[in-house]
Amino acid sequence: MQGKLHFISGLPRAGSTLLSALLRQNPKMSAGMSSPVGPLFNAMLRETAMNKEYGLFIDTEMRRKLLHGVFDAYYADARPDSITFDTNRMWTTKMSALAQMYPDARVVCCVRNPAWVLDSVESLIQRNAFDLSGIFNFETGGTIYSRVEGLAGLNGMVGYALNALREAVYGAYSDKLMLLRYETLVTDPIAALRAVYDFIDEPYFIGHDPDNIAPCDDMTEFDRRMGTPGLHTVGGAVAPRTRDPLLPPDLFERYAQTEFWADPAFNRPGLRVI
Repeated sequence: MQGKLHFISGLPRAGSTLLSALLRQNPKMSAGMSSPVGPLFNAMLRETAMNKEYGLFIDTEMRRKLLHGVFDAYYADARPDSITFDTNRMWTTKMSALAQMYPDARVVCCVRNPAWVLDSVESLIQRNAFDLSGIFNFETGGTIYSRVEGLAGLNGMVGYALNALREAVYGAYSDKLMLLRYETLVTDPIAALRAVYDFIDEPYFIGHDPDNIAPCDDMTEFDRRMGTPGLHTVGGAVAPRTRDPLLPPDLFERYAQTEFWADPAFNRPGLRVI
């Protein structure tokens, strides 16, 4: 593909959609709520494995070219001077492959206290009381406890992303990561953007305007099909919002303790936490 490629990953409900909306204010930059490139990447790996009928004819170098082809095809219209951010929570599990395929690429990981991430999902569910959400497979049953346990499980939307983040942070390529805290993004978006530009070694674009964010109709339609209106809604202006948690205290406290990057003992040399 033409142009430069970087990635956005990390936790859900942690600001990645807002970050993408702000980055898109730079005409050279492309970023979205998520893309199908991650699932296509996994599908290519799966279909070219040695246990497949034609796996015998595909060696490692051919597999690498095919994986490059996924990006080349999806971003075929990228301009030579463009900067593309591909968003998917799975990229933190593919750091070794990304480092080999795109050595100059960087991964911005949006993070937020997991208790508030879970609480944010519950807030959406309660707000859309007459919609069945695809987050929970459009099921009608369950309680706030079963919903949280499902989200925070090993394969849950939040649990998977949190473990994938740990894998990347403690892995061999943590120097290619930056953790961008939700609190930083919503209280000082300009400082957050400047940190991102510095991280990817690009000059800052002075046209960013956190008080005037353009809507994205594709996100609205995606949320409607998920039965979860507002899942990717970004307001017209960046502003911190405060409210009391909806999770019962025992649930909130349990998951509040999993914010490992805020532990005073946390130390990963070379890893930026903004």
